[in-house]
Amino acid sequence: MNEPHEILNALDEIAAAAALRRCCGSERWVIAMNRERPYASTPALLAAAERHWSLLEGRDLLEAFSQHPQIGEDVTSLPQRFVATQTLSAREQSGLSGADEATLLALRDSNRAYRKRFGFIFIVCASGKSAGEMLSLLRARLPNERAAELALAAAEQAKITALRLRGLPELEGLGG
Repeated sequence: MNEPHEILNALDEIAAAAALRRCCGSERWVIAMNRERPYASTPALLAAAERHWSLLEGRDLLEAFSQHPQIGEDVTSLPQRFVATQTLSAREQSGLSGADEATLLALRDSNRAYRKRFGFIFIVCASGKSAGEMLSLLRARLPNERAAELALAAAEQAKITALRLRGLPELEGLGG
């Protein structure tokens, strides 16, 4: 199987940008990552991703966050909005399957409170987390100040981006 950096290096500029957008929704990040190709190794790719992410401004972070469905949102009903990341989001949020209705309703309500408080959706690297764990994390972060929460959400987005970059070999139709 090809390594993530090899896959990205083999794509033309337009297809590489599309693949990068599936990993992170910040256009500034996509442009910077695409400009730096080719990557010598997957660790070099991941280091570049982290470096370029750390240089982004608040509006870039919010742009990336806006490309995620809300935790617990039915991503299968949103094919137009999240067409590029629908499968990824569903897989990442698989911990929601089997959650009881009370937990799902609490997630919905807590997400609404979070968005009202901070002005962006709750971002967490959901892979491997149950619905209850995500709900606990969301509730624990609700009292934060906005600046602290933006930093936490950015760190979670960086984890999601790295996870998606590592998963490039599994994605089909990278060009579109």
